[in-house]
Order: sequence, then C-alpha cells, then structure tokens
Amino acid sequence: MLKNTLATRKLRHLEVSALGLGCMGMSFGYGPGDQDESLATLNQAIDDGVTLLDTADMYGVGRNEELLAQVLRTRRDEVVVATKFGIVAGPGNEVTGLDGSPEYAARAVDASLRRLGVDTIDLYYLHRVDPSVPIEETVGAMARMVEQGKVRHLGLSEASADTLRRAQAVHPITAVQSEWSIFSRDIEADVLPTARELGIGIVPYSPLGRGLLTGSVAATHDLADNDFRRTLPRWQAENLEANLELVRRVRVIADQLEATPGQVALAWLLGQGLDVVPIPGTKRRGYLSENLRSAALTLSPDQLRTLSKLTPAGDRYPDMNWVKGESA
Repeated sequence: MLKNTLATRKLRHLEVSALGLGCMGMSFGYGPGDQDESLATLNQAIDDGVTLLDTADMYGVGRNEELLAQVLRTRRDEVVVATKFGIVAGPGNEVTGLDGSPEYAARAVDASLRRLGVDTIDLYYLHRVDPSVPIEETVGAMARMVEQGKVRHLGLSEASADTLRRAQAVHPITAVQSEWSIFSRDIEADVLPTARELGIGIVPYSPLGRGLLTGSVAATHDLADNDFRRTLPRWQAENLEANLELVRRVRVIADQLEATPGQVALAWLLGQGLDVVPIPGTKRRGYLSENLRSAALTLSPDQLRTLSKLTPAGDRYPDMNWVKGESA
C-alpha cells in the first residue's frame, strides 16, 4: 500500500508531520476505550502520514504506552514517539502529586522504555513542573538520559516563560507542549514569544478545545460518566452555553469553506506559524480522517483575525495553579 504523506515541520531539529496524534483518549479521560479501534486508528494515522505519536506514563497508568507498543513492534522506524513523566497517579488514575526529582525521573524513563518496548524515546517531556524541585535539577537528570542514549530530545509541558529560560540554560529544549486553541490563548502572552526567541517548537494539545470546537457535544449529559470534562469550568452550565455560541460562530466560517468547525480550528492553529505542530486526540478513524484534512485548509487573513477575537467563558481547569509551571 502506498503511504500518504503530510507536510512536515520542525520542532527545533526534530522533523515531524504537521499534525501529530494525541493518544490519551484511547486509554484515559474520555470514557470507555476500544482497543481494536484504537489500534486501527494508530495504524491508519501512520498510513496517512502522521509521524508524531504523543502519550504519557500516567495515561491509563501505563496502559496507553503499552497500547502504542503493539504498533511500535512493527512500525517503530516510521514514527517519532513522545511520552511524558512527572505526574504521579494512583491505580485508579487519580492524580496524587508531582515528582520532578532526578531519582524519580530515572525510574520513570526506564519504566516508559519498558512499556513502549523501545530502546530510545524520541521526545521526552516533563509533564508538569514540580514546584518543589528546581527545574535545573529535573532537566539535568533528563540531559543525562540523552547522554545515556535513552532519550533523543527534551520537552516541557505547561511550563512558564521563566521556566523555559532556566531549562534551556541546562540543555536545549526541543518543544513546549501547552493547551492552545481558538479557546485557549493564554500562552500567547509570554510562553509563545519566549519559545520562539529560544528556538523551541510549540506542540498544542487539546487544539479542538477538548472536543468543544468540533460542535459534537451540546451538553455535559452527552458525556460518559467518567469523562473528566464534566469537571472543567468551560463545560459547566452558563459557560457551556456561551461557548457553544462561539462554536456556532466558528461554524459560519466552516460553512463558507465547506469544512467542519474542527477543521477550521486546526487550520487556525496551523496558520500561526511553521513551528506549531498540533496533536489533536482521537480514538476513532473517522475523526482522524476529518482532522487530517485540515492540513489542506487555508484560512484568509480576515478569517484568522475573526477567529482570534473569540474569547471562551470559564477557565481551562478548576485550579489554574495546576498549569503555572513554576518551580523552586
């Protein structure tokens, strides 16, 4: 079978497809999973030219990495594997804390390598900055992983501009992963310009507003009982109604382009710069195909400006201290 291709972009020196695949929902956070469909989606993504697969050790308490391992056994040389450490989760996937200590980092990388069934992790992120550990110590431990050949490139997730600078002084940072979408704009004030000044690529997660920007969910009762979006401020009562009105405004532009609101949301991000590689998550092949078609969609300057003016109701998380990314 002839493999399709997507345009590529660079996260510092790491070349990847313009769109990656966020794998979290296959094992955690968005209701029950379907392993067969998830594996089919992963293989379809690679067939369609996706080369960046994004996971983390806490997604399903290791189960997501083990799921990817089933595909990596035969397709390792076709993809860039990104995973993360630093959020400590209990057996029920409840978050119990953060740990950025060098000792924990050393254990975490070995555990991820084992679950993924690979010799080297292409892009290894600190999932959240541990405020009790100087970022220099954590990144120093990650730099030793590069020296040992366990990791190729380093990244930080949800890090502040100051943290990025301090980390970069220890070892080159390839990518910063942060929530960024039409509905989540806070990184544009400080993190985005600092990353660009330092040559750090930007990997937006939840580029579809955790599904809100697809227009596929109209109320929280449409979500599974264990769907964590039920806890998020943007999905609550008046906030949700206000945000659905914004989705309707996105749909106006989508209709002009004969596209879906989700495709417009992804095209908006892709239009923010060639150092931006969104990682929309899905566990179904149908949504995957829809998302990838956004790479061929071009928004006009007027459409980009109109979308940039939309402001969502409600914070990203109930406790925004969770994403401040500051350390000792």
